[in-house]
Amino acid sequence: MRYASVTDRLAHLGSAKWELHVRARAMAAAGREIIELTIGEPDVPTPQALIEAASAAMRAGRTGYSNGRGEPKTVAALAQRYSARRGRPVGADQVICLPGTQTALYGIFRTLVQAGDEVIVGDPMYATYEGLIAQTGATMVPVRLRPEDGFRLRAEDVAAAVTPRTRVLFLNTPHNPSGAVLRPSDIAALGEVARAHDLWIVSDEVYEELVFPGVTFASPMDQPDLADRTVIACSISKSHAAPGFRSGWVIGPTEFARRLLPLSETMLFGSQPFLADMMALAVSEPSPVAGGMAARFANRAAMIARGLEGVAGLRVHSPEAGMFTMVDIRATGLSGEQFALDLLDAQGVAVMPGESFGAGMAGWLRLSLTQDDARTTEAIRRIALHAQGLMGNAA
Repeated sequence: MRYASVTDRLAHLGSAKWELHVRARAMAAAGREIIELTIGEPDVPTPQALIEAASAAMRAGRTGYSNGRGEPKTVAALAQRYSARRGRPVGADQVICLPGTQTALYGIFRTLVQAGDEVIVGDPMYATYEGLIAQTGATMVPVRLRPEDGFRLRAEDVAAAVTPRTRVLFLNTPHNPSGAVLRPSDIAALGEVARAHDLWIVSDEVYEELVFPGVTFASPMDQPDLADRTVIACSISKSHAAPGFRSGWVIGPTEFARRLLPLSETMLFGSQPFLADMMALAVSEPSPVAGGMAARFANRAAMIARGLEGVAGLRVHSPEAGMFTMVDIRATGLSGEQFALDLLDAQGVAVMPGESFGAGMAGWLRLSLTQDDARTTEAIRRIALHAQGLMGNAA
């Protein structure tokens, strides 16, 4: 029997990248004590006010069909939020509500590119980005993000990667996995490249509210001269500790949203109204949990840096935002995948191998910052012990 070519393009770009996480969960289910530092689950429950909003909406009968753009109250709340943040009007006709950032990005790329096109993205990158681009038939063009640049994308590197087939510059700020935050000057320089080559800018901003103390978030949508070519994707998954509610959105130019709308209607024809009511409340007010999470994650990143930097040749990259920190384990002579598998088996600590996030992170690990301080401290001890044992064996 025959299958669509998209299934071949995505065959190894889905759950295969999360095999270690799945293995760790299976070990834990079998009774092994595992410290899980793999995925970005918030370290607090969803705020009770949001739970009550969704529950009240269900009790009130908000369980019928919606529409492809989103519930009017939610769309209006998002338009108001971005108008206030960006200092210029953002209309309801620029908003599309979709289930989480992943679906939002799927819809964005389905709207902007197709076979024969190219998308430039920083490497390392979030594990699903390759699949998001591949599903359209377009080609991903990775541009190396360097530790010495703080893993911030450089405009000159992007300019060197542009070809006549390039259609999109894909940004992620704050960045997963590195936690890097683009500065306004970075965005201005990248925007110059985008204007010079008539490129779209797609910006994944799901960690916008999880910048660490002393760091300021910036978006290409902040800059009026980039607004007509910028599309952003975001959700309440991280900022409001609500990943299971799958509540996200897209903001872009009016014509872009008009073209995305039929795709949204074809895929979903609307999200659940009771979840839309919850999201309307969430985006209308500052998150009650984001500030606390950012402070705790910054503190745990510092703990990991103090505990692992220089141990058996390990190097730690300190993030500026988000839920993760990165550790360079190349001095051990192992790949990230080999180290992570050995660490899981020997020490019961689950981390993500850097190879899941692109060639630029080969020989690195990504550690989540979402375990409490005591378990993070114990994970640091076990990782250090494991690295020292590897180097001792090598000697």
